[in-house]
Amino acid sequence: MGSLLLDVANGSTLLACLVLKLPQGLALLAAKSARGVSLESLLLELAGFLVCLRYMNYYSYPLPTYVEYPIIIVQDIILLLFVLHYNGKLKHALPYTAIFASGWYMLTLQKWILDLTMNLSTLISAASKLVQLRYLWQTKDSGQVSATTWGLAIYTCATRIYTTLVTTNDATVLIRFIVMLALNTWVLATVLYYRKTTKKTD
Repeated sequence: MGSLLLDVANGSTLLACLVLKLPQGLALLAAKSARGVSLESLLLELAGFLVCLRYMNYYSYPLPTYVEYPIIIVQDIILLLFVLHYNGKLKHALPYTAIFASGWYMLTLQKWILDLTMNLSTLISAASKLVQLRYLWQTKDSGQVSATTWGLAIYTCATRIYTTLVTTNDATVLIRFIVMLALNTWVLATVLYYRKTTKKTD
């Protein structure tokens, strides 16, 4: 029974991650605007995902426990390009690429660098959610932010808490998913609140 639950959790997480950023991307394309989506939040989120992927790959974690990271990273890069384009900052794509590529290489120069960065990645990823929250609070407008994308993120964090507990039981990874679950829920609630407020105003 435990093995079946683990397979379901891993499989459903992968399926959710295959389309995780699709609703957000479609919302941006339909509106031809990145209103409500924080560029800084996306950059921090991408950094957090890259660190986690590097860490789990370096320590030879079971592939099903982190296979979604490359998929989410590709989707985040595409979203980032959309946001840069709609904000008129596409020329910044090359410097960001250079920074992320050099960071990817430097992470495994020393084991302690990777371990330290993985511990910090929870703070980096948490900061990405807090930046998005601050952006929503300042504008009081959820704009083109996709509630579906945030809902899927909540689900994947919940399933990853379970799969981490029954496979690696890595406290660093577990704490990260618990923190992300709480913050993703907060962002979703804020998006829904401002969407409701905007409709009342209209």
